[in-house]
Amino acid sequence: MSEVKRTPLYDEHIKLNARMVDFAGWSMPVQYEQGLRYEHDSVRNHVGLFDVSHMGEIRVKGENALKTVEHLTSNYVEGLTKGKAQYSLLCNKNGGVVDDLIVYCIEPGTDYLLCVNASNREKDFNWVFENNLGAEISDEGNFWGQIAVQGPNAYELVERIFKNFKSSDLKNFEFLPTTYNSVQCIIAKTGYTGEKGFELFVDKKEAAKLWSELLDKGKDLNVTPVGLGARDTLRTEMKYSLYGHEIDDTTFPHEAALSWVVKAGKKDFIGKEPILEAKEKGYTKKLVGFKLIGRGIARQSYLLFSPDNQEIGVVTSGTMSPTLNEAIGIGFIKPEFAKIGSEFNVQIRGKLVSAVVVETPFVKPS
Repeated sequence: MSEVKRTPLYDEHIKLNARMVDFAGWSMPVQYEQGLRYEHDSVRNHVGLFDVSHMGEIRVKGENALKTVEHLTSNYVEGLTKGKAQYSLLCNKNGGVVDDLIVYCIEPGTDYLLCVNASNREKDFNWVFENNLGAEISDEGNFWGQIAVQGPNAYELVERIFKNFKSSDLKNFEFLPTTYNSVQCIIAKTGYTGEKGFELFVDKKEAAKLWSELLDKGKDLNVTPVGLGARDTLRTEMKYSLYGHEIDDTTFPHEAALSWVVKAGKKDFIGKEPILEAKEKGYTKKLVGFKLIGRGIARQSYLLFSPDNQEIGVVTSGTMSPTLNEAIGIGFIKPEFAKIGSEFNVQIRGKLVSAVVVETPFVKPS
């Protein structure tokens, strides 16, 4: 049995009396003393800090870097200029999703950083290595610490740390290589909550210092550390897909409402033909957001039924929304039940509970 890994911020979480859990082989904080709801509300109304150092980073460099990343990912990489990033997918040869990721263009054509999900770090690195078209591939996951700073006060907080940096210098999905305490750092205007904010990549040797300084200089901004629990409720309110829930190796991008990152008209990539063939045949399921009308919480793998008691789908994610104080969910459902306002039932502990398809995101960010 492999040993549970620790991020460079592990000791900081222990100091803050975080409740730690094993997540994808990493010891991670699920919540801190003030609880999930407090953390969630802090991100929506103030600013929260997330340890995302467990995410994976893969560097692709050299004269064949662009060719390799284009081959591997579904989005159009050649359009990226220096300092630009994009959301994309790694797809397998059957058109399913190996993982979702963010591609950062360090130098156009020759240098890219791929940030992948923690649960898929080894799998993704092996997939990239096996399908390399002559680039220099390296696993930088053990070099970087990563802190997400999210919420309405995130801009001001980051500007307090990086004195010569202005949030207005970056647009969404742009990033700036810089330094922190004389080590490498990247300020990226990305995040997973729908709120304003950044993801800070920093040499892991200085990650704990950066975390402590963010907490110290953000006291009057009501900064708070945030665990995995609130990270999940925040992304669910936005209907953001999570690998292992809304997407996996058998899910086609269009089924998960991710066709917008598939640029099949501009390039060839692994899985392109099966994806186009499946889309041409038509949808067999669609991803929707819904609210429960009856009492209960829809959890992953709960089945969905039509009003005449026919099985029509499955829940991929569900929670009690702290912002709305309503039970919300995401799920795959037969296309004829996917229209806004369509009603169906969720099977919760042997009982059928009424639900309705609604517009998403469930919550509009501040």
